[in-house]
Amino acid sequence: MGFHLPRIVNAKPSLKWTLSSSETRMVPKGHFAVYVGEAEQKKFVVPISFLKHPSFQNLLSEAEKEFGFNHPTSALTIPCSEEAFIDLICNMQCS
Repeated sequence: MGFHLPRIVNAKPSLKWTLSSSETRMVPKGHFAVYVGEAEQKKFVVPISFLKHPSFQNLLSEAEKEFGFNHPTSALTIPCSEEAFIDLICNMQCS
């Protein structure tokens, strides 16, 4: 079961780093893909620099606890709601 982050930011800026499944499968240099969502997962492409942020590291720790290192889809999956993830990323970009 995933965890929920508190709502931090009310306004959501344009999300330039999301890709739909019908768009390119290539991830730009300096970025990586993560799948976010509890029931239906959505692919997000985010900058590698996010890996240094403590809040993102907490998400990765939660993903490790829930899925371990042998996730069946071989994709990095973040166990939180899409809205909580977007709020966290917006907060990271604003700070």
